[in-house]
Amino acid sequence: MNENHILDLEESKNELGKVEISPEVIEVIAGIAASEIEGVATMRGNFASGVVERLGRKNHGKGVKVDLKDDGIAVDVFVVMVYGVAIPEVAQKIQNNIYQTLKTMTAIELSEVNVHVVGIQFETTEQQLAVETHEE
Repeated sequence: MNENHILDLEESKNELGKVEISPEVIEVIAGIAASEIEGVATMRGNFASGVVERLGRKNHGKGVKVDLKDDGIAVDVFVVMVYGVAIPEVAQKIQNNIYQTLKTMTAIELSEVNVHVVGIQFETTEQQLAVETHEE
């Protein structure tokens, strides 16, 4: 994806000017929309986004790739799901939420929303400690 691509919204052109939306904005909106779904443990990012988060800055676009194609906009989401959830159902909810959120906030119609499940997260040690404490 070329970083200089800007999306012009045809509906938003009027006598006052035009509205342009950066692909990074779409990444952030899609990342937040995917994270809202129950069953999503984390979004997968790269090394740089992990370093940035450790320094205290949240990267909401992590795990999202926007591809501006000739036939429309494709969004790829890379997620780690919680163990025990129905993956097809959660993936469908992710697709619907991203599609509806972007349509509502930006009036952009996506050509496709692809969900890539890249891992499963089991119970964390904090959850295990809480369970062990209650059992005693």
